[in-house]
Amino acid sequence: MTVRVGVIGAGWIGHEHIRRLTHTVTGARVTAVTDIDAARAEEAAAPVGARVYASGAELIAADDVDAVLVTSWGPTHAEHVLTAIAAGKPVFCEKPLATTAEDCLRIVEAETAHGRRLVQVGFMRRYDAGYREMKQVIESGRIGEPLIVHCAHRNPTVPESYTSAMAALDTAVHEVDVLRWLLDDEIVSTQVVTPRATSMRFAHLKDPQIMLFETAKGVRIDLEVFVNCQYGYDIQCEAVGEEGLVRLPDPAAVGVRTAAQHSTEVLTDWVSRFRDAFDTEFREWIAGLAAGAEPTGPSAWDGYAATVITAATVEALESGLVVATDLKPRPAFYGGAA
Repeated sequence: MTVRVGVIGAGWIGHEHIRRLTHTVTGARVTAVTDIDAARAEEAAAPVGARVYASGAELIAADDVDAVLVTSWGPTHAEHVLTAIAAGKPVFCEKPLATTAEDCLRIVEAETAHGRRLVQVGFMRRYDAGYREMKQVIESGRIGEPLIVHCAHRNPTVPESYTSAMAALDTAVHEVDVLRWLLDDEIVSTQVVTPRATSMRFAHLKDPQIMLFETAKGVRIDLEVFVNCQYGYDIQCEAVGEEGLVRLPDPAAVGVRTAAQHSTEVLTDWVSRFRDAFDTEFREWIAGLAAGAEPTGPSAWDGYAATVITAATVEALESGLVVATDLKPRPAFYGGAA
């Protein structure tokens, strides 16, 4: 079975996923594209022979669309996801699921009422080989019960449009999701500490930031977000347990010895770092749909949790206080207590 995918949003990430679905993933064909900029939609659709639709609603209703991929501007995500659920079509939504907790809950309620999982959220780190190995080690009990997690998320630079709140909403959101998944635990409080600021930032930006999370089981997480580190794109994660620790491996790179130095390359962008994870994410999504299975990746509930936790982290940054996340109880539909 070939899964016919309609893409809503033809910006850079939309183009990248169209390329991935066409040339990397088997069993998928992009048949429809829409974008607020019609010319951009035409540009994305033409190379793959897809039809261009005037709106997301028209694309979702199209007979030649089996599943929907949402890569549009964040504030439009809720509308498109809800329309896909109403049409009974599987929908993959790049993060965020929605920009408010209220819209996320509307999606959760709509999917629950539908009675079958349709929504997957694009948190690709769950598909990274290193993170998957870490999860296997933690679940095996080899390091005992996790006690502490140390993380870092470093970018070489960010544009002037990047704000202090985006450190949580756009950057740390990936750690928030992957740590909830790694630990099988919920984040219940958040705090932000701002050390001496780097001189390499724009004046309006608080950088770096140290985010401190506590989980329901008492695990303490510290996350350094440093988006003007200059030297490269560097993702670090180390879970410390009662009997050992497990550390995320750095990307494979050759060691070079020359001029009395031993060096290895550091990547400079997230596309290179997580390309394989993106590929695996879409292969598994398409394979599941082709088999008639429900999505097994990050759920609408995970999208809700990430939105709530990152919003609380922004509040913690602005207030200087420890802020409770105040998540709603997880519904049984998503594996919560009945």
